[in-house]
Amino acid sequence: MNVADGGQDISLVGALNTVLRRWRVAFGLPLLLAALTGLVSLVVRPTYTATTTFVPEVRSQNRLPSGLVGLAGQLGVSIGADPSQSPRFYGDVVRSRELLERTLLSRYADPHPPAGDGVADSATLLRILQVEGDNPADSLARGVKRLDELITVRVDAQTSIVRVTVDARYATLAAAVANRLVAYLNEFNTKKRQSQARERRRFSEERVAAADSELRRDEDAVKTFYERNRGWQQAPELVFEEARLRRQVTVSQELYLTLKREYETARIEEVNDTPVITVIDAAVAPQERSQPRPVLWMAVALLVGGMISVSWALAATYVERARGSAEPEYRELSGMLQGARRSIAGALRRLVHLG
Repeated sequence: MNVADGGQDISLVGALNTVLRRWRVAFGLPLLLAALTGLVSLVVRPTYTATTTFVPEVRSQNRLPSGLVGLAGQLGVSIGADPSQSPRFYGDVVRSRELLERTLLSRYADPHPPAGDGVADSATLLRILQVEGDNPADSLARGVKRLDELITVRVDAQTSIVRVTVDARYATLAAAVANRLVAYLNEFNTKKRQSQARERRRFSEERVAAADSELRRDEDAVKTFYERNRGWQQAPELVFEEARLRRQVTVSQELYLTLKREYETARIEEVNDTPVITVIDAAVAPQERSQPRPVLWMAVALLVGGMISVSWALAATYVERARGSAEPEYRELSGMLQGARRSIAGALRRLVHLG
């Protein structure tokens, strides 16, 4: 490898020779980094990841053609669906503070019970995660942030599948927390649905009662008209009045029947306890840890170490060649640097004496 005055580029063979001349660094540094990375991966606490998937029930509130609705769904656009029933809504609810706090305060099998008679013990997730704070409220708030970092939620807009993953130090704990989150989400959603249906039933019930009273009042008005006007067919004004009263009764009857049907539908929905979340895959305890991965970590360390060592070897050779071809300039630069270092050291000493 030759370096001219103009700084000729290093050829591939020259670069290989340069690396081989410094083989101790070129090969030793990657191996050392890989070995250290392997040791670190053995010391780092393992992390297990459990995954559960579910599909929420989405009730459309439109009368558009199914083909148009399906096309919009493929594009990730929801037409006519209640936003509170969309998959993205469920994904946000999973990470809501209410569900996270309830999950933290619920009990799980303690993965590290105190020494004793060997009986399985249970503890809150807040205690298992060893979250501490100034007071119980502060501990719970810190626990919510910690648990939120351990949860990942992904929503597929095309299939409406919601995927929830939970990271934990223990495989069984990760699976238990993931399944508990979905269970609490289903319970929350069922209560919400029933609460909405209860409010609709109460409103329909009140409207049915009001419509029934109005219908009876209109029917009584027709009855009173017939009792007071037995020869109403001979009077044009009475014929017109009778038609108007009968029309009002017809309208009241249709309104009453419509509200009655709505009331019966609301009653059925109120007692409907069909699960609104369909679990596709429940979380199971993973057999292998997700982090750390010693083989992957060591491979990355080898690659990074190799890049660093080769770059260092090439840079060192270039500096040597540049120093040899420009010795006067190099000495001048070294002198300037040493002078600057002495000036800075002197200034620091004077500041120390003045202080």
